[in-house]
Amino acid sequence: MNLMIIFLIFDDFNCASRGGGNKTDDAIECYQRAANMFKMAKKWGNAGEAFSKAAELHLKSANRHDGASNYVDAANCYKKTDIKEAVACLERAIEQYLEMGRFSLAAKHHQSIAEALEAEGDLEKAIHHYEQAADYYKGEESNAAANKALLKVAAHAAQMENYTKAIKTYEEVGAAALESSLLKYSAKEYFFRAAVCHLCVDVLNCQQALERYGDMYPGFQDSREFKLMKSLSSSVENEDPECFTETLKDYDSISRLENWYTTLFLRIKKTMNADGELC
Repeated sequence: MNLMIIFLIFDDFNCASRGGGNKTDDAIECYQRAANMFKMAKKWGNAGEAFSKAAELHLKSANRHDGASNYVDAANCYKKTDIKEAVACLERAIEQYLEMGRFSLAAKHHQSIAEALEAEGDLEKAIHHYEQAADYYKGEESNAAANKALLKVAAHAAQMENYTKAIKTYEEVGAAALESSLLKYSAKEYFFRAAVCHLCVDVLNCQQALERYGDMYPGFQDSREFKLMKSLSSSVENEDPECFTETLKDYDSISRLENWYTTLFLRIKKTMNADGELC
């Protein structure tokens, strides 16, 4: 049963039976009922289309809030089958939330888009939407949410070998963490990640950055991460891949390195010799 047939069924037996009333409101109700029927039947594409039709009618009636909500409903359906359409619906919802000054909701849905694109492996577009989310969160003083989005930006930028963006972002979040007595200890991880990105580019820059991070946060100098990066940078400077590998093995035996670090360290190792093996 296609969308038009369901719409006609509701139009004949529900909308028309009431008589009079606002035809646009009646049509919106019919589309929403059709959408929910499609959801129950797991016809996600049809459900998304019906919610989109309801959203369009809401906007024609200058009802931005309900229009945006229906676009979000449409996106949630399209996520099951068509990420491109899901993103398009969320972008339409964001436009309405921005017009209403609902910047936190705009940020939330930019983040939803980013997560969907991230799952699809489209990191470049995901980064853009995470950045948009961070900007709107900052404007609403939601700094924790903004920093969470920025950390995604930095991680993906590094994966795409955009180390300049990654370093700048990790340093920004690290500096912000130092301003909070509750968050300052997390600065160690952000400076560690920034230092790894520096080492992917230039050993001298890495060594200088480590000194700078140590001045900003003296506690970092006493950390295993700081000592690891000092040793690794020396190994790279001395062109000693065996020492580089052994240093990582020793560290990893105590503190397991996540895949993000392993990927970047492997890239560094490959610049030192041809085998590209860390273990």
